[in-house]
Parts: sequence; structure tokens; C-alpha cells
Amino acid sequence: MLYPLVVLIEYLISSLGVLSWGPLGFIPVAREALPTLLACVLLGNLGASITEVAKDALVAEYGQKHKKTGLQSYAFMASAVGGILGNLLGGCFLLKTPPQNMFIIFAFLLSIQLTISSTAREESLGLSQLSHHIFAKKSIWENIGKQLSGLKKALREESISCPLIWIVASIATVPALSGSIFCYQMQCLHLDPSVIGLSRVIGQLMLLSMSILYDRYWKEVPMRKLIGAMQFLYAASLLLDFVLVRQINLRHGIPNEVFVCCFSGLAETLAQFKLLPFSVLLASLCPKGFEGSLTSFLASALCLSSILGGFLGVGLASFMGITAGNYSNLPIVILIQFVAALLPLRWIQLVPSQPIVKKDRKKGVSKRTRKSRRIGRVVLGSIYVYRRERESETQR
Repeated sequence: MLYPLVVLIEYLISSLGVLSWGPLGFIPVAREALPTLLACVLLGNLGASITEVAKDALVAEYGQKHKKTGLQSYAFMASAVGGILGNLLGGCFLLKTPPQNMFIIFAFLLSIQLTISSTAREESLGLSQLSHHIFAKKSIWENIGKQLSGLKKALREESISCPLIWIVASIATVPALSGSIFCYQMQCLHLDPSVIGLSRVIGQLMLLSMSILYDRYWKEVPMRKLIGAMQFLYAASLLLDFVLVRQINLRHGIPNEVFVCCFSGLAETLAQFKLLPFSVLLASLCPKGFEGSLTSFLASALCLSSILGGFLGVGLASFMGITAGNYSNLPIVILIQFVAALLPLRWIQLVPSQPIVKKDRKKGVSKRTRKSRRIGRVVLGSIYVYRRERESETQR
């Protein structure tokens, strides 16, 4: 059970955002200011990470409390809509204002969030309230120990640990080449930053569409089949970078700007969407009262797997001699990434085969039962008519 500290946490997160992104609008972009820039970005990402954990925990607890499965899809939809609006607004501002002004505007928006969080009440979040007597009776360390014991108990369940191992391994074993691809697009193809931003908008649109399709139709698909298809599509989408680097798109008359806008964000979108079924599954299997612990552990594991994938990508690019002025071996690295993305299909059996949400079937009468009932009515009716005829003959 989440304790009534979420509003305070949101208050601190907003404060971290204002303190981190606000100074970026006044710090000059220079090599001497690089440590300060990194510190501000680190502080801002810390607040964003805590927000994600708190959001997932709230959604999981609310879904279990009200017996609603699949609320994570609505959270993905809201996040995609926010990404669409944010990227569009950011692109419009970047066309007319310097990049430093964007950080000041973002800090202003976070200050509005800070004001709203300071005036919000816990009851508006639908959380279960705990009395002060319980807080006085149990110390913070006792509560932490209870949550850790519940987390260990949940992780011992194969229905929870096996899918968790698969999703973490599927991310950690794939080298992340997003930085190398981005540098290639900017330094070699000389693409405008607005093109990169527009590709993010299209990616968020695809994520929103896929989340809607999942909520309407794909929840009834067996999870192993759905995840296997998504992993294969994710691996295939990585080859789009190969097409761009080898300039195959130009041979078919597709400009680089159009190709990047339409296809550059596809792999990232599929990677984000792949997390949705696992979030729904773990939220439905999570023991009541330990939603925050399990979602926090899931977020930490996913973050660790992303870090490992990033290190693999940097190490592979460095080993293959990819530098700021040399991208000749980038196609080979992309092919290695494609093969690595297919490896998780070897242990796809860790993913449960049954669907997360089974289709609700109306408890109607089957065709065979209706036929039996009709036969029964006919037979009983015939017996009743025959009995009436016998009684009339006896009276005569």
C-alpha cells in the first residue's frame, strides 16, 4: 500500500526539475561548462525517474483496488499525447527562439506543476489513507523491511520472475546505437534539428495508435505470441538504419528527410511499446500492498538493462572504429545489432503463453443446449397432448 507521501514526492520532483532545467537557460554552451551541464541533466533525469516510478505505482495500486486490469495502456496513451504536444511545441519554439529559452520555458512549466502539487490533496489521487496512529506504531525502517520481504516473496513466483528476466535480458543484450545514429544524421547527412524532432512526433503518434490497438484488441492475444511478434518487428526496424546509412532510400527516390521523419523513430516506438504488456502483467500479478515495491524494482531493472545496452553500444562502436569523422563500419555494427535483437527469441518460453486479459464471454445458452431444450419442449408437449387424448377417450 502506498503511503500518503505521493504529493510530497511530486513536490520534490517539481523542485528538482526547476533547479535543474532552469539554470540551463543561463549557462553558456562551452566546454568549460560541461560538468555543470551534466550535473543539471543528471538532476533533472533523477526527478523524471522518480516520477515514472510513482506514476506506475499509482496506476498499479488503483487498478488492483478497483479491480481494473490494463490501466497501464491508458497511462501509455497519456504519455504519448504529452510527447506529441511537447515535441510539437518544442519544435515551434526552436524555430523562433534560441535553445536556451526552451529550458527557461520548461522550468516555468515545472514551476506551475510545483504550485499544483503543493495545493493538491491526497484524496484526489484515490489513495488509501493511513492514520497517524499507524505511522507512530511502525517506524520507517520497519515499513521498508516489510516492503522488501514482500518484494522477495513476489520475485520468488515464477509467473513474475520469468517475464521480468526476459524483458530485462531482451534490452540488456541489444547494443544501443542511438547516439551513433544521431551523430551520423547530424554530421554526415546534415539534417535539420526540426526533422529529428518531427520524427519523434511521428514516433509518439505510432505509440499512441499501438496503445489504443492494444487496449481494444491485442490484450486478448496470447502474450508470448504478441511479444515474439513485437521483438521480431523491433529487430527488423533496426535495419531501417542500415538502409539510411547505405543510402538505399535515395536509390528508390526517398529523400533522407522524409525517410528519417517516417521511419527513424519506429524502433524506439516498438521498444517502448514492448514494455506495456509486461507492465500490465506484473501489475495484475503483484501482491496487494506491494505495488510500489514491485514497480520500483521493475523500473530499476529496466534502467540497469538500458545502461548495459548503452555500454554495449558504445563499446561496439569504439571497437569497430566509429568516430566523429569515420562511419564506414556503421553498417556492420547495425547488422550486429539486428542479430543481437533476434537473440531474445531463443528464450521466449519465459513469457507466459496465455493472454493477460481473457475475453469476456457472455454466459448465454449454447446452441446444443438450446436444441436440447427445444427437443425437450417438443417431447413434453407431445406427452401432454397424448395424455389429454387418453383422458378424453376414457371419459367417453
